[in-house]
This record gives sequence, structure tokens and C-alpha cells, in this order.
Amino acid sequence: MPDRTAALMLQQHPDVRFLPEMPVHADAVADISEEAFGPGRFSRAAERVREMAGHEPSLSFVAVLDGAIVGSVRQSRIRIGERPALMLGPLAVRPPVMGRGLGAALLDVAARAGRDAGETVILLVGDPPYYQPHGYRVLPIGSVTMPGPADPARILALPLVAGALDGLCGRVGSRTVWRQVGL
Repeated sequence: MPDRTAALMLQQHPDVRFLPEMPVHADAVADISEEAFGPGRFSRAAERVREMAGHEPSLSFVAVLDGAIVGSVRQSRIRIGERPALMLGPLAVRPPVMGRGLGAALLDVAARAGRDAGETVILLVGDPPYYQPHGYRVLPIGSVTMPGPADPARILALPLVAGALDGLCGRVGSRTVWRQVGL
């Protein structure tokens, strides 16, 4: 169903292109995140994860409208306990184009890329009412711990394959260098 939603959004907005994030996009992506989340974003647990496991450009995307980057989504390769996963975020869209479905389309593009890359689950910290219609589920309280304070009711995951959330538990950390932060 999410892929059908993205296709509908793209049909409604054929002037928007979704491209893999490139180094040349870094400043625009930073500006969009600053605009959406402000300086407080650096104190969030999700930011601790992104510091440990930088985003994966091949799984991160920008939305381009009339030559300008108007939205972005990043994904990082992480571990939850001993299981590999992706962490989504930040997802941000510039205010003038909010409400057009670009955030939903970016979520769907990211999920499709993760699935195509052989990933099994995407984790994020966010608002359940926004993410649940896209297949994300609130994880059982205490099953997944972030490397810093995070509201456990806002820790969600999207299974990319059947059974991906079964037994999912543990501390979130970098996939490449396993280290525990914030103990």
C-alpha cells in the first residue's frame, strides 16, 4: 500500500523528482533540517545514532521541485542489539510545500530503497499518527533502547520483510563499529 500512495503522490505532482542524495546536496539538506527542527535537533537521541552511524547516501534522497531541493530523507545503517537495521531520519520538507504529500513520498522511496538493498527493518523516532499510516509500528516499551533519552512511545519500526519485528530488541548502535554510548 505505501508504494501505491507514493505513485499517487507522484502522479499528482509530476514536477517533483526524487533523487539519491549526493555530496552537492549536503548544504541544502542541512538547511532543510535546521528549518524543520532547529538547533534542538542536536540534543536528540536520534542524532546520537546519526553521529555513530553516518547516513548512507545510497539510501538517502532529496525531493527536487523547479531545481530546488524542497525535502530530504536520510537513512543510516545501524544495529538493534545484534540485528542489522536502518534508522530513518531526519525526514524534512520545506514549509511552502508541506501538505503536498512529499514527506509520504520520501518515506516510500526510502522504504523501497531499503527493501531493494536487502534490509529487513527501518527504525525511527517520531510521531505515531504521522508514521503509522505508512506501515510503521510502535515497538513494545523497553524493547529497543536509544543511546540517550527518547520517548519510548515514539520508537517505531517498519518491517520490510515478514517477521522482521519478531524478537527485535536491544540497544541501538552503529553497524560498522559496535559501541555503546550513553550508558
